[in-house]
Amino acid sequence: MTAAWVRAGDSARNSIILQRPQTILLGAALALAAGCAHFTPQPPAPERTAAALEARSLTTPEFQVFLHTNLSGRLLPGAPMAWDFEELFLAAVYFHPSLEVARADWAVARGGERTAAGRPNPTVSAVPGYDLTPQGATPWFPALTFDVPIEVAGKRGYRRAQAKQLSEAARWNIAAAAWQVRAGLRTAWLDLAAARARESRLAAQLALQEQVVTSLEQRQAAGALAATELLPARIARDKTRLDWLEAQRQAGEALTKVAEAVGVPVAALGGLTLDARLAEAPTAALPGADGEARRQALLGRADIRSALAAYEATQAALQLEIAKQYPDLHLGPGYQFDQGDHKISLSLTAELPILNQNQGPIAEAGAKRAAAAARLLALQAHVIADLDRAEAAATAARAQLTALDGLSAAQQKQQAAVAAQVAAGAADPLDLLTTRLELGLSELARLEGRVKLQAALGALEDAWQQPLAALRPELIETSPLSRQTKESNP
Repeated sequence: MTAAWVRAGDSARNSIILQRPQTILLGAALALAAGCAHFTPQPPAPERTAAALEARSLTTPEFQVFLHTNLSGRLLPGAPMAWDFEELFLAAVYFHPSLEVARADWAVARGGERTAAGRPNPTVSAVPGYDLTPQGATPWFPALTFDVPIEVAGKRGYRRAQAKQLSEAARWNIAAAAWQVRAGLRTAWLDLAAARARESRLAAQLALQEQVVTSLEQRQAAGALAATELLPARIARDKTRLDWLEAQRQAGEALTKVAEAVGVPVAALGGLTLDARLAEAPTAALPGADGEARRQALLGRADIRSALAAYEATQAALQLEIAKQYPDLHLGPGYQFDQGDHKISLSLTAELPILNQNQGPIAEAGAKRAAAAARLLALQAHVIADLDRAEAAATAARAQLTALDGLSAAQQKQQAAVAAQVAAGAADPLDLLTTRLELGLSELARLEGRVKLQAALGALEDAWQQPLAALRPELIETSPLSRQTKESNP
């Protein structure tokens, strides 16, 4: 009876011992499940996103908060909102899809940083062994084996450095994308300003030609002019009318391009006051490409900073592959219950680098570093070419506009002289109309020169990737709203 009781007690104790590992594993599994992330399906909804794009507006409260926060007091309380280029650029920063893509890519890169910072998890193996020829108290001999990886040679640090540099490259790509958005908006904005200015001048030119045709028709009716002499004036008037209608079409098309560059439907610009006026030519010298300025462009542009970070990422990747020559260690503590005995074991495992010393991945990582260096060099060469081309174009456009200014000044003097002669009765009023038409043509040519110069200045700004107003504030005409703010806040 006593022996039976002892055997029953041993059996109960063995049962508890056998169940305890299962209890521990079950508790660990439940704890892990509680801390795990869960998948939430987010199916694409093109109908909803399309409706949201169509409903975008520059008057939403959320965007207005963003706008007023970033304008830093440039808007006067209660002042009417006149949208100039800088304010629309803020709208593009808020709405443009390409910047959303760049921000999403940065979020992915930051997730990579978190992944690289993680340590490898240990593993556990449960082996429920059974003895088919039992001789002891129980035929079961379960075992638990753990595998604890130990990284050596600083591999985790190199992974983190690589992920950090990739994240930095993605962050600079946001700034590079913003500059591309700014360049596209500036081109569309300049097209709008040029088309509106051209439309205004052509309307004035058309009014003058109407007067010329009316005067000639009166002379023809009086018998002082042949019909063939009236025909060229009518053809010139009709051609100007066609040019005027074309300028209106260009203005409408440019407005749609402005909306596209901002990232909103064109209806969102309806009802807004767009201060799209063509800036006058700068009076100061254009910024030159001295050594320090060129150095800033070659080292400080967003795309170059991104390429530098990408190169540093390849450096860290090469260091990681070199460190992989040294095998990681695996510490394997184990426990086994065998025939009533509690056994503890400890193993140490390492890969033997006798057949492969990771030379292939090392060579691949070295080649990737060389490719990143080549891309950086090519980008810097492209920046140098952009700087040279933009500076040459700006200088040439400046010289051309100076010549057009001289021609316009000479024709203004001629118009004044003819007006004086008409007032004195020494010249025909039709001569004054003709002189005013010639001056109008000169002003149209001068307008095209101003457009070319502003386009060249925009290309120069893109090459520097720095607003020209920051280099030379007198280069760009400030908006009336900005001037009003400065006058009210001396």
